[in-house]
Amino acid sequence: MRLVVIESPYAGDVERNVAYARRALRDCFTRGESPAASHLLYTQIFNDDYPEQRRWGVEAGHAWIRVADAVAVYDDYGISKGMQQGIAAAEKHGIPIEYRKINGDT
Repeated sequence: MRLVVIESPYAGDVERNVAYARRALRDCFTRGESPAASHLLYTQIFNDDYPEQRRWGVEAGHAWIRVADAVAVYDDYGISKGMQQGIAAAEKHGIPIEYRKINGDT
């Protein structure tokens, strides 16, 4: 299985974005991939309102990018600032970036 880090929006309409990220996870599984979505996991223990906690989560997520086979950017709802940071981390480490949409589920 390919290891894939998911980049999708989180902030803003959190309920919608969490549901979307879950669909992105399922989409990866249908492609035979093993996905990681740190923005779904780390937001359960860290509070984005506290800069240090946000930094911990972002840094931990970017650590996974370094070992991934690819970064899958799900952009049906656009590309957020956090997603831009993940894309930049992938570029820095030479990790392939794949832009994806979830057909008709926006």
